[in-house]
Amino acid sequence: MKIVKATFAKGISSFFFDDQRAIKKGAGHDGFVYVGAPVTPGFKSIRQAGQSISVLLLLEDGQIACGDCAAVQYSGAGGRDPLFLAEEYVPYLEKHIRPLLEGREVGTFRDMAKHFSELVIEGKPLHSAIRYGLTQALLDARAKALKLMPCEVVCQEYNLPVVIERVPIFGQTGDNRYDNVDKMILKGVEVLPHGLINNVEEKLGRNGEKLREYVRWLAARVKKLRTHAGYRPDLHIDVYGTIGQIFDNNMEKVADYIASLEKDTDGLNLYIEGPVDMEEKQLQIASLKKITDRLHAISSPVKIVADEWCNTFEDVRDFTDAKSCHMVQIKTPDLGGIHNIVESVIYCRKHGMEAYQGGTCNETDVSARICVHLAVAARAERMLAKPGMGFDEGFNIVNNELERILAVLRLRNGVK
Repeated sequence: MKIVKATFAKGISSFFFDDQRAIKKGAGHDGFVYVGAPVTPGFKSIRQAGQSISVLLLLEDGQIACGDCAAVQYSGAGGRDPLFLAEEYVPYLEKHIRPLLEGREVGTFRDMAKHFSELVIEGKPLHSAIRYGLTQALLDARAKALKLMPCEVVCQEYNLPVVIERVPIFGQTGDNRYDNVDKMILKGVEVLPHGLINNVEEKLGRNGEKLREYVRWLAARVKKLRTHAGYRPDLHIDVYGTIGQIFDNNMEKVADYIASLEKDTDGLNLYIEGPVDMEEKQLQIASLKKITDRLHAISSPVKIVADEWCNTFEDVRDFTDAKSCHMVQIKTPDLGGIHNIVESVIYCRKHGMEAYQGGTCNETDVSARICVHLAVAARAERMLAKPGMGFDEGFNIVNNELERILAVLRLRNGVK
């Protein structure tokens, strides 16, 4: 099976590009937008519309394979690639990538993904967003050529068992951190709420009092709204380094505060993502390890999740090998080629690290669905409900794709 033609379509992603550094510096709100000047290069405003590019491959038999290039909400921060703008990169794809695709035989996914992920054009690797969407399309092409689902191709090529079980889904509230929690509880989401705790004054509190109050509210709300006593979701809250800010990055104080939140959870498991942001990878690893080691030393059950500065497969490996945390976020667009997502989850599981297959609200329905196949095949501990910040839409896309995959796997494997 050959790729006959390749074309590219500009798209809009499901959220926005936000200048994280400007937000951390205290940018104010004017309705939905932020006020003030951007800080990160490439931004024209602190919040601007997210963009995507669809990679469309026409195969010999008339089928069309698709993948979506997309980048994270907080592009250009935490060691990530710069802002991804469709008007800039469609001409690039037409000039440099289309000739490499047309007439190409659809080989194994791993070989194709490796080839395009290692490409260097004009002295530079491909933008991570391009590698992300292009390898999605190549996996879809391979699956269509073999008349398999993408997850079956991944299991086949990585010699992974086909496990017909749900992967827990993690819902994110965005700034609507109360109403969206109610929705999550009513729909039985396994992990919640993310919370978007990205501002000290508004969301964390100068002494952490606002986050503590929120944790108490979460525990009480679960108990009040759950439809059965067995529903006990994990609490997973992303704090964007703000805990480090209020304690001047004193890691012992950070750890002790995090440990103190456990008594407010009413027995629910608590994960804290990104407690500090040290603006540099090795210092981030060392700092998270100090927090994690302190939590172990005082027998705290609260778990730490790495996010910032953990962007590539190599980063996932380094954070894991250092035992710097309990869980790493595999932030799917940041890893570029989606084979790196699979290999990251496999590496984490092999080395005793919990793998959270995340991503961003700023993705698309296409990239979200492909990511479900990767999580099912590689068996991540949890995966993000995405795209968007409204919760319902992302949960619909991810949950329903998950259930369709499991239904087909049961059918093909004779499981009732």
